[in-house]
Amino acid sequence: MDRFDAMTAFVRVVETGSFTKAAETLNISRTSATQLVQQLEARLRVKLLNRTTRKVNVTADGAAYYERAVRLLADLDDTESGLSNASAQPKGKLKIDVPSPLARMILMPALPAFHARYPDLQIDMGVSDRTIDLIGESVDCVIRGGELRDLSLKARHVGDLQLGLYAAPAYLARNAAPAHPRELENSAHRVVGFLWGRGGKTYPVVLHRDGETLTIDGQYVVAVDDGNAYLAAGLAGMGVLWLPRYMAKPHVASGELLPLLEDWRQPPMPLHVAYPQNRYVSTRLRVFIDWVAELMAQHAPIEGR
Repeated sequence: MDRFDAMTAFVRVVETGSFTKAAETLNISRTSATQLVQQLEARLRVKLLNRTTRKVNVTADGAAYYERAVRLLADLDDTESGLSNASAQPKGKLKIDVPSPLARMILMPALPAFHARYPDLQIDMGVSDRTIDLIGESVDCVIRGGELRDLSLKARHVGDLQLGLYAAPAYLARNAAPAHPRELENSAHRVVGFLWGRGGKTYPVVLHRDGETLTIDGQYVVAVDDGNAYLAAGLAGMGVLWLPRYMAKPHVASGELLPLLEDWRQPPMPLHVAYPQNRYVSTRLRVFIDWVAELMAQHAPIEGR
């Protein structure tokens, strides 16, 4: 039995809750993953996992062993990184998930410079706005806007997205520009809905002016759960948008979008890089998070800094 492989398999089974999922992330068969954990239990002479036909649960001994195993694997990774000078040139693969507009407009244009700095890093980038199961899908980190309520995640605040209201000239040719936010809730106006999280509810806009705060939902013809599709619907004249300014800026410059209600302010949307609580931050993940923070300091700096 290779103790490192067995320990890695056990840790991955605990994190994914499944021998099948653990095997998939390790690129081995389910039988191999099962045998590795069984051999580890035999060697330690303790039961690490309770198995049923539906799920796998960690025992009390298994939970204690898991915490030590995670630290040991992290120390081993850092030791190997130090010997190979990976603190300067980290190696390996990162699996991340990011919102589609952020990937298209900010991350991808800057990625050549990141690759030049860290040529031995490989990035598997999921591009979506959906809710990700980081453990189950073996994702190292996600970048997400808004408040994070998942207590199983750690997060680093890397930016504040300034927001504004916009509409296409084609939309405003049919509907006069609103003079007050409440007009967006009348029968004449439509918004483009954004479906937020697993609940599939549309995301409202909160506006402030002179001590007055309003929450506006508005009626929509179309609602989507992807940032690029959301922007495309607005550019097509399907309704009013509330957008991060980095998304709106080139379209305002070209005349494809016009700003609305500029005397009203929306609270900035915090942007986070989030990762599982129990997963150690490897050198490669650390340099990626630092790079995202550097990048967002240019495009969406944290307020007050």
